Amino acid sequence: MSQEKIIIVGSGPAGYTAAIYAARAGLAPRVIAGSVTAGGALMNTTEVENFPGFPEGIQGPDLMENLRQQAEKFGAAVEYDDASSVQLKGHLKTVTTMGGKTYQAPAVILATGSAYKELGLPEERKFSGHGVSWCATCDGFFFRDQDIVVVGGGDSAMEEALFLTRFGKSVTVVVRRDTLRASKIMAQRARDNEKIRFEWNSAVTAIHGDGKVSGVTLTDTVAGTTRELAATGIFVAIGHLPRTELVAGQVELDGEGYIKVAAPTTLTNIDGVFACGDAVDHRYRQAITAAGTGCAAALDAERYLAALEDSDSIATALVQEDTHG
Repeated sequence: MSQEKIIIVGSGPAGYTAAIYAARAGLAPRVIAGSVTAGGALMNTTEVENFPGFPEGIQGPDLMENLRQQAEKFGAAVEYDDASSVQLKGHLKTVTTMGGKTYQAPAVILATGSAYKELGLPEERKFSGHGVSWCATCDGFFFRDQDIVVVGGGDSAMEEALFLTRFGKSVTVVVRRDTLRASKIMAQRARDNEKIRFEWNSAVTAIHGDGKVSGVTLTDTVAGTTRELAATGIFVAIGHLPRTELVAGQVELDGEGYIKVAAPTTLTNIDGVFACGDAVDHRYRQAITAAGTGCAAALDAERYLAALEDSDSIATALVQEDTHG
């Protein structure tokens, strides 16, 4: 069992930024980055043009590699393994990995992220970065003057569709039912936009293309008939899944499974446990906002550890005074 000052569970912009700040504070953080998911969602992203400091843009994997190297430069230890269990109650928290290693620390930062819900089609991942996206804010710019499909009927889908009208020639929203789940105001905004049209009672059941997306197959959810729709951009907006199953039952979660924090801090309901990034964030889900909360989590953890050291020093002094009194 290895004793650490601080353990960071998860990587991505939040986890690696937390590691940079914690390492520069001399805390030598241990980062459980993940075996397959190390680097987070940006590992599946091509060009990133909205992360500050890169006027020419940067590939998602390159950005994550830069952050990892920066964290390690200052003394972070990055472990390419998955956390299999955690015990967060008590003074020392315990993190066990799939590889059988066990680490203990008085402070833990949770940066486990979230995942986009997928359609589950075999072509979905094949065309990721080549016409299929889960983030209009990230990728909409690349679809200027193109025909775009948005899949989903909730507020997120309407937000994506409205945003994409800034770039696309047309935006078709594919909805499984004959009504929208979105709030009335968001639904009305979408209906009022002349660039947006709807395919009701429809599901995307296949994605086509040769190297990049050229269209989709739509299946009528009532009649079962199929039809083809030409498009060069497919945006999937059917929700997110926070990756918080590891800490369920210990850290307090909201109704959607995201970790609750005492905003504007990153403090959870457990002393010494902090949370950041997309495991917390319902609203923005951007690399830069995740990095910002990662910074905040490291600063909160640093202050927590400093307070612990002060209380330990006071307790030791009182004992010595009592002994010599």
